[in-house]
Amino acid sequence: MLKSIHILTALISIIFFNIRFIGHIRNARFMRQKWVHIAPHLNDSILLLSAILLALRLGQYPFTANWLTAKVLALLCYILLGMMALKWCRLLVWQVIAWLGAMLVFTYIVSVAISRDAGGVLSTFL
Repeated sequence: MLKSIHILTALISIIFFNIRFIGHIRNARFMRQKWVHIAPHLNDSILLLSAILLALRLGQYPFTANWLTAKVLALLCYILLGMMALKWCRLLVWQVIAWLGAMLVFTYIVSVAISRDAGGVLSTFL
C-alpha cells in the first residue's frame, strides 16, 4: 500500500506541475486560487513521507544505495528546474527549456525507481 501511495502521489505531483506550468505561461486566472499553491505542496509532502517510509522499510538509504542516491540527486535537479520554470526564468523560451528539463529528469527518476539502477533508462543505451 505504501508503494501505491508513493506512485500515486508522484503521478499527482507531475500532473500538478504541468497544470501550474500551463497556467503560469498562459497567465490563467485559476493560478490566483489558493488551492493551486497549497495542494501541490500537500501532495509533495505525502510523496516525501512515503519515500522516507519506503526507504526505511527496504533498509536502503541515500548514499548507501546508488540507485536511491541517484533518485535524491535527480529530485533536487527536478526541483531546481521546476523553480526555474515557474518562478525564476522571465523569458518564455527559458521557462519552456526548464520545463522540458524537468520532464526529462522526472522520466529519469521513474526509470531509476523501476530498474533500481542508478543509470535508469540510460543504462539501456550505455
